[in-house]
Amino acid sequence: MSALLPVADGRTTWAAARRLLRPHRGRLALVAGLLLLAAAAGLAVPALLGVLVQTATTGGSLAVVGACVAGIVAAALAAAALGALGQTQMARVTESALAALREDVVDRVLHLPAGQVEAAGEGDVVARVSGDVETVGEAATGVLPAVTAALFSVVVALAGLGALDWRFAVGALAALPLQLWSLHRFRRRTPPVYAEARRAEGDRAQAVLQAVHGAPTVLALRDADAHLDAVAATSRTAIAAEMRGATLVGRFANGANLAEALGLGGVLVAGYLLVASDTAGVGAATAAALVFHRLFGPMGVLLFQADDLALAGAGLARLVGVAEGSPARPAPPGRGTGVPAITLRDAAFAYRPDLPVLDGVTLDVAPGERVALVGTSGAGKSTLARLVAGTLQPTAGRVDVGDVPAHAVHRTRPGRVVLVDQDVHTFTGPLAADLRLAAPDADDATLAAALDAVGATWWADLPGGLAEPLGPEGTTLRADQAQQLALARVLLADPPVVLLDEATADLPRSQQAALDTALDALLAGRTAVVVAHRLDQAVRCDRVVVLESGRVVEQGAPADLLAADGPFRTLWSAWRGAGGGDEGVTPPTSPRRSAAPLR
Repeated sequence: MSALLPVADGRTTWAAARRLLRPHRGRLALVAGLLLLAAAAGLAVPALLGVLVQTATTGGSLAVVGACVAGIVAAALAAAALGALGQTQMARVTESALAALREDVVDRVLHLPAGQVEAAGEGDVVARVSGDVETVGEAATGVLPAVTAALFSVVVALAGLGALDWRFAVGALAALPLQLWSLHRFRRRTPPVYAEARRAEGDRAQAVLQAVHGAPTVLALRDADAHLDAVAATSRTAIAAEMRGATLVGRFANGANLAEALGLGGVLVAGYLLVASDTAGVGAATAAALVFHRLFGPMGVLLFQADDLALAGAGLARLVGVAEGSPARPAPPGRGTGVPAITLRDAAFAYRPDLPVLDGVTLDVAPGERVALVGTSGAGKSTLARLVAGTLQPTAGRVDVGDVPAHAVHRTRPGRVVLVDQDVHTFTGPLAADLRLAAPDADDATLAAALDAVGATWWADLPGGLAEPLGPEGTTLRADQAQQLALARVLLADPPVVLLDEATADLPRSQQAALDTALDALLAGRTAVVVAHRLDQAVRCDRVVVLESGRVVEQGAPADLLAADGPFRTLWSAWRGAGGGDEGVTPPTSPRRSAAPLR
């Protein structure tokens, strides 16, 4: 199972809920008043029916009957109107509070360490910001207002029974022990079941996302059956958790129904005894029975909606776990003039103890130096880049960017190290807004210059230019155009350290010259590590580092390695044989920034 994001305990969850509701105290007081009036108006209906019965049995006047009928109609309309208004106001309060929580959760997720998100898996993140938010939202707008109204109705009805005769209330309390026992048993058993159901849903989402995102690779490797089995296994686990919850709901419903029967029997027995002893009239006994029968609806809401509230509580705990348990958004980065070095000392990394990916890597990248990482698939190139980016932490040794451990750079010096890989993302909205994610204050001329610098001259042919909307309702960029857009964002962000992991793999060979220009513009004056699957990019770097089985087996200037009979020469010959290019490529000289510690 993935290392899931944190889940808040009950005390933390309730504290967060109170904090979210605190700004709405005035509206909550209005809600309480409206629901109290609605419950009182609703109680008038059975009371007036009791008067009608008493009038009929004693031969009262028709005027009293008419007044009672008019009162019943007025009370019913008032109860419906006040109840609807109170629940609407309650929904507004909870929706506002949920909106604040949703924004906080999304903000925190966006600023989580990438390594933590990768360890948790996309499924858990997606399940929280979509499924959990939806579950809590449905409870906040529908269940919670109904439960609040039902609670007021129950309290007022019990008070009305006591006003008729305290013995009616005692009879009604015959239902209470079984109701409390059923509710306690239900609430004790359901939270872990629903929490497990939410975790299972996250695992299922993760399995589906992995299968869908990696579909071409899965099909190429003929590994579809294994992924289908994983989806099926996680689905069975999720279904089993949901069935356990449904079983608990059924048992709870049986207990609640039996409790209602006991309560109504108690009221009827009390009424019989009081009428037989001339302590109360038939009308009062009728009113008491109708008041208790009227409780069936509110009590059903309170008891049966406990299921939805328990499920929403599990979702709320997961949301609060992210909002409360994750580090706060870091301060905006300051613009420094120094370009840092990158240092690895005996760095090792393993996803599993028995499968090391990197083993004892020692490497120094000078400030402003451009280093290419090459090697066969699985040599550890991408893992090394992610150690420098800080999305992974070494299992042994050290990886530093300047004077800061790489895994801490995103917290202490955000925006100083940027990793661009093959899976770039284009945001829906105007092209200019996409670019301004990296430089919010940049004017249109600066944005256009950044696009031109990375060879993305196609922007000028878009119908709307920089204002052209991207996405389903606008222009959908090709993979190579999306990569150029990502490179332009990096250029605008102006980080001192850039890591490229196959970031230009989707650019066609016809754009080779434009690609070289784009990379020169992007990497000039920066400390750069390039995971190069196209070796013509590697020989344009200052130094080439060859990895094999997680170790550095060769490094040096490209021309020296091409002249030697070593691993890089072997890779180069194989690449040329596959139609990769020719040997007449010399590395360009790149301007350097002055060396300085990262700050």
